[in-house]
Amino acid sequence: MSLVASESLQTFSKPLKSTSAPSKSYVLSLASLPSCYAASTSAPSNTIHLYDTSDLRVIATLGGHEEGVTSLRAVDTVGGKNVRRLISSGRDGTVKVWDERTGSVGIQMQSAGRGRALLCCDVSSDGVTVVAGTDLQGEDALLQYWDPRFPVVPLRSHSSTHSDDITALHFRHERSPGEHKNMLLSVSSDGLVCTSDADEPDEDEAVLHVGNWGCSIAQAGWMSPGSNGSAAAWASSDMETFSVWSNEMDLVQDLDIRSPSIHTPQLTWVTDYLIGCHRSVRDLHLFVGSNEGDIALINSSDLSSAGAPWRTRAVWSAGHVGVVRSHLWDERNNVLLTGGEDSKLNMWPGPPVEALQPDEGMNIDSPPRKRDYDVEMDDGSETLDHVCSDFSSNPWELF
Repeated sequence: MSLVASESLQTFSKPLKSTSAPSKSYVLSLASLPSCYAASTSAPSNTIHLYDTSDLRVIATLGGHEEGVTSLRAVDTVGGKNVRRLISSGRDGTVKVWDERTGSVGIQMQSAGRGRALLCCDVSSDGVTVVAGTDLQGEDALLQYWDPRFPVVPLRSHSSTHSDDITALHFRHERSPGEHKNMLLSVSSDGLVCTSDADEPDEDEAVLHVGNWGCSIAQAGWMSPGSNGSAAAWASSDMETFSVWSNEMDLVQDLDIRSPSIHTPQLTWVTDYLIGCHRSVRDLHLFVGSNEGDIALINSSDLSSAGAPWRTRAVWSAGHVGVVRSHLWDERNNVLLTGGEDSKLNMWPGPPVEALQPDEGMNIDSPPRKRDYDVEMDDGSETLDHVCSDFSSNPWELF
């Protein structure tokens, strides 16, 4: 893997807006609603805050989970209702679908049996299947499925797909011809990358393909069908390695995301960790971070080829101190939100379109250098549009 600076590299040294999480906790996850942004925070608060999209003012606080919030995302359909909603999972063993009209939980699904921490969740494209992955208890880590229209008990639990903590789950929303309707990607600390048919009750028949990476996996996701050759899914490990997988879960590429760097008179960039990925229609964009709090956007011209060059498309600096834990690229408004261990939530200009176009070579005028820090931290639906606009004029909190 080689990394070079794009000819159209864009650099940003000041956020458009900045705020701190009210609880001074880590900002763990970010999601976008039609008229507001949502952020989950770490202990001790374990809450979810809603922010005004224009000035990042807190306009509501949702109760979150009794224990840590482990995942947060916005989905367009859940339980047969085509209304964009927040869904979250927690270490308290629950999956919650939030009703922003009242600030309360609209649907709650509970882990079966003895209390199990739920580490991740997702909703099928038709909104009638919810899945969550548990931590390891004894010899079992479970995939638990619910129909959110009948949320009292899980439809079923699959115990043999993974043998350690299940860390990420993603339904495939864009299907290729012949693919199963509800294909699920799951990864785990056991090193396995699996696809399953979520509609199949028999676990022996449900598992479709299995790849073994041999290391603990922290993140994963799908790529757009047909946009990256044989590359269908990506995964990242706890050791900051990055991998690409085929539809059959064969390993296509395996690399250390920290190994390539840029050292020129104009720019120094060294990646310390992967923040996360953003999938656009044609490309997979990787947001990577430095231990000093800088952020860069990099991508490859061909994720199916180990020899394809990687390019740094944009750099955002001076907004965080320390590790950046979450990101959200709002393409509709072309802004980037980042949240960190410094409790900061920053809004940045998004990468201009020209910065994402293919280019050759490197031609940089005067981008800023990666800096050393020695400073201390200072302390879409009509219903949701209506609700979030009401929040802006009449904020409230729910505990």
